[in-house]
Amino acid sequence: MAKPRKTPRPRAETPKGFRDYFGSDVTERAAMLGKIAEVYHRYGFDALESSAVETVEALGKFLPDVDRPNDGVFAWQDEDEKWLALRYDLTAPLARVYAQHRNDLPTPYRRYAMGPVWRNEKPGPGRFRQFYQCDADTVGTASMAADAEICAMLADTLEAVGIERGDYVVRVNNRKVLNGVLEATGVSDPEQQAAVLRTIDKFDKVGEAGVRELLGKGRLDASGAYIDGVGLSDIQMQPVMDFVQAKKIVLDRVEKELDSFADNKPIEYQQLLRVWSVERGPDGKRGLQHNAESYALLTARVLGFLNELIGSSTVGQEGVLELREISTLLLAQGYGPDRIVIDPSVVRGLGYYTGPVFEAELTFEILDEKGRPRQFGSVAGGGRYDDLVKRFTGQAVPATGVSIGVDRLLAALREKGRVGGEVEGPVVVTVMDRGRMADYQAMVGDLRRADIRAEVYLGNPKNFGNQMKYADRRGSPVAIIAGEDEFARDMVQIKDLILGARIAESATLEEWKERPSQVEVPRAQLVEKVREILEGQR
Repeated sequence: MAKPRKTPRPRAETPKGFRDYFGSDVTERAAMLGKIAEVYHRYGFDALESSAVETVEALGKFLPDVDRPNDGVFAWQDEDEKWLALRYDLTAPLARVYAQHRNDLPTPYRRYAMGPVWRNEKPGPGRFRQFYQCDADTVGTASMAADAEICAMLADTLEAVGIERGDYVVRVNNRKVLNGVLEATGVSDPEQQAAVLRTIDKFDKVGEAGVRELLGKGRLDASGAYIDGVGLSDIQMQPVMDFVQAKKIVLDRVEKELDSFADNKPIEYQQLLRVWSVERGPDGKRGLQHNAESYALLTARVLGFLNELIGSSTVGQEGVLELREISTLLLAQGYGPDRIVIDPSVVRGLGYYTGPVFEAELTFEILDEKGRPRQFGSVAGGGRYDDLVKRFTGQAVPATGVSIGVDRLLAALREKGRVGGEVEGPVVVTVMDRGRMADYQAMVGDLRRADIRAEVYLGNPKNFGNQMKYADRRGSPVAIIAGEDEFARDMVQIKDLILGARIAESATLEEWKERPSQVEVPRAQLVEKVREILEGQR
């Protein structure tokens, strides 16, 4: 009789596209989310925790660039053959929650949510199938004050977590303006309009020439594969490119104007120069300095240029007016161009945005995998979406919100040295005598009641060296030592592990004698002495 085959042992591996988070990763994320929640709460937003699982019907069309059923999400059928899926963002669940509970919720409803989302997409470097998002949304008002408030709150949030002013900018645009440009150029097919949006959203990656190719016939990508273009004619393409580069075009016009004044009208030139605060850089080009007066003038001229592009388009005119109102509201609150700017180059690739869109970009440089300097880039984005709740209610419900990429923002904080330092472990009470476990537990209890993080060593206590190795791996700042002799005299030994490590590295014998790393104190002074050592380490 053949021997039964042994069941193979499962492989201890993380599923592809997923990862494990350990101590410091979890605590740093929790601390950052706590700071974000404080800002959101200060703005009057309430917390919401919705189910991680939604019906496929409630999620609707899944990821914006995916049209095939159940592609892009983790979906399955339950016992009633109803299709369910893990949420792929925090916005679609909000639409369902508001539609379901709208009679019990205030209008407008202001909520924030934090948690993991799941996307069944091809993973890659830095791209995972599970990641955290942090959202804030206002549902039930069409007022541009809600959009301006989201932008202001986003700026405050970045500063609250440790991104300094000057290292970020929140850029604001309006989808209606681009729709107006497309309408004025005769691009009316919704699919073609969506393709234009996705294409110009790649401007930072492929540049002006690449976008022109993709808006036209297509281009070869870096791998040599040919990517079909949107199919716009040169006449249709130019207003779109002018829209994306509106600020640059306006600044070029101002430069020519200033040069003209410099040659012909010195008094007017000086007046205009004071308003614009423009100076020539090393490359000979003029740069606009950040001040409210010059920014207001620049914004007015950019909006005027956008009016030229949209012609008589009604929807385009609505977008320009909304941008002007948002700019006015932000300036009134003190959010100038050093924090938030109107920028037509922001389009956001998602198809469900219906009005203002915004993006938070970190402007400091980092080195890429090849050692080349580049800007860190976007960590948050959002906009107005007035049609999502309508899927449930049949009636338009205005809404606007923002989503922060939690992992991206944490990575940025690590780059700036705001998080990622040495994580302080617990004080370790070593065990010299198993029969005295109650006494060791009493020590650790005293420390915890004093709000000092502490634990008793629960491994095999026979080898004291192993206990010290354990404390080292835990990053422990202090070890408590008490054996038969100490208990007989009601004393404890307290070892400063941080100082001990320094002594081992570089201290002279004289320095060691002046401040030994291990001291003996009465048992009653345990908590006081440990606190003193911990404060000295900080």
